Amino acid sequence: MRVEKLWLKSYPAGVPAEINPEQFRSLAHLFDESVARHADRPAYSNFGRTISFRELDAMSRAFGAWLQKEARLKRGDRIALMMPNILQYPIALFGALRAGLTVVNTNPLYTHRELEHQLKDSGAKAIVVFENAAHVLEACIDQTDVEEVIVTGIGDLLGFPKGPIVNFVLRNVRKQVRRYTLPQAHRFRTVLEQGKWVNLEDPGLGPQDVAFLQYTGGTTGVSKGATLTHRNMVANTLQTQAWLGQFALKPDDQQCVVGALPLYHIFALTSIALTWLQEGGHAVLITNPRDMPAFVKDLRRYRCTVYYGVNTLFNGLLNAPGFGEVDFSRIVSCVAGGMALQGAVAERWHALTGAELLQGWGLTETSPVATTNPRGVGFNNSIGLPVPSTEISIRDDSGRELPVEEVGEICVRGPQVMRGYWNRPDETANVMIDGGWLRTGDIGRMDSRGFVYIEDRKKDMILVSGFNVYPNEVEGVIARHPGVLEVAAVAQPDEHSGEVVAVFVVRKDPALTEEQIIDFARGDLTGYKVPKHVYFRDELPKTNVGKILRRALRDGLPKPI
Repeated sequence: MRVEKLWLKSYPAGVPAEINPEQFRSLAHLFDESVARHADRPAYSNFGRTISFRELDAMSRAFGAWLQKEARLKRGDRIALMMPNILQYPIALFGALRAGLTVVNTNPLYTHRELEHQLKDSGAKAIVVFENAAHVLEACIDQTDVEEVIVTGIGDLLGFPKGPIVNFVLRNVRKQVRRYTLPQAHRFRTVLEQGKWVNLEDPGLGPQDVAFLQYTGGTTGVSKGATLTHRNMVANTLQTQAWLGQFALKPDDQQCVVGALPLYHIFALTSIALTWLQEGGHAVLITNPRDMPAFVKDLRRYRCTVYYGVNTLFNGLLNAPGFGEVDFSRIVSCVAGGMALQGAVAERWHALTGAELLQGWGLTETSPVATTNPRGVGFNNSIGLPVPSTEISIRDDSGRELPVEEVGEICVRGPQVMRGYWNRPDETANVMIDGGWLRTGDIGRMDSRGFVYIEDRKKDMILVSGFNVYPNEVEGVIARHPGVLEVAAVAQPDEHSGEVVAVFVVRKDPALTEEQIIDFARGDLTGYKVPKHVYFRDELPKTNVGKILRRALRDGLPKPI
């Protein structure tokens, strides 16, 4: 028996039950409409340089025209973007989409092996790469189909004298730009200059054209490309925009968005680059969020109203010198995603900023937003309610739908669900089931109000003498200890129990001991959930988005004798 849409009765005022994914035929259509409405507003800022929507329109138009005429790329050809958060990213992103190309977002810290796999798998014919990573491209380009290379320096669009100074420091002082040889490469600024004199042709994009090949993190195997159509991305943009209805945003009050999450990641791509394009928001791009003094300086300067991040980013800010002196009076929304939000972080964030830190959830395969908490609920351990036009179903291993409060696999259906994995019908068949449902691999439940609670990924679950232990629960308890900065829980093989709980801890208090952590955990956890081993680290391995890599920690554990 189907669980009806219980969540709709919990929707806040101002949020519709459905959106119309046919409102825009493509992201290019959405872009054209948005830049026309918001032409004179600031669109992006980076290192103190700001460009307006009118400038974004002109530069992306020039970039797209060059790709069509000079590079001779055709509708549906793939182009990789390999850059951190700099002004060149949104210009190249929207220019490529307007030219009718499929964008392959690429991690700028990839090794040549990882880059070669993604370029070969996607069949990319062109790439935009920042010069710090050009040597990586050089090492693998001959094994790929890439014909057109566009290279840019981080300071290229920052103007004089800042731009040349930034590039000089990175190249000659910090030695971050290694020697490379790419004789076919064009400079980004040259491409923009040449493209100004060429007309951009309408490629005639439709809803089913592929906008992105968005590669999964690859932490469980070979990285796969999620095929995300223009309809998928338009739908998720409108879904996240509709969720903003509960905040009653005023059309004449421009929001300022923290762009610290990398735009090549699906969370930032939709939440920052697309949703706030439609809303006319001003995104402050943070190129290196690990440089906390510079990050906090930008937050003071721009008085941002919208914060997106992962748990580790919010935790890092809370512990950053000077963050408490930032003006939080204009904050409208703060959303955490990408990994489980810890209650201790949410509580501290609210205490310091006065703003709720709302948890959301999604996958690369769902473009990515599937659920988000509404305003006013505070931290409730839930990942929230399904966003408009989205259904959530909890299924058992046979695919049978489970009633409320029973734990099973979370399945999603909606217009934002991917078409499938690029050139991998077998992998697609493993996750897509009858009726258009996506099996997410996440274990969770739904309560009678429609709120969804995630227990954990199947692969991260710890089995102690036949009892399931979910790392998020263990981490949530230990994170409340005042001497703990960060924590990750994993399964450690054990000759008696099969597996036991092990935790890796970054200390806030240098005097913190293993015994203190275990004693603290005993206060809130059943015996088999209490960590048997505690390992202290100076830092925990993370993806570039800030998600803790539990697998890397597990792989380094001692094996049972």
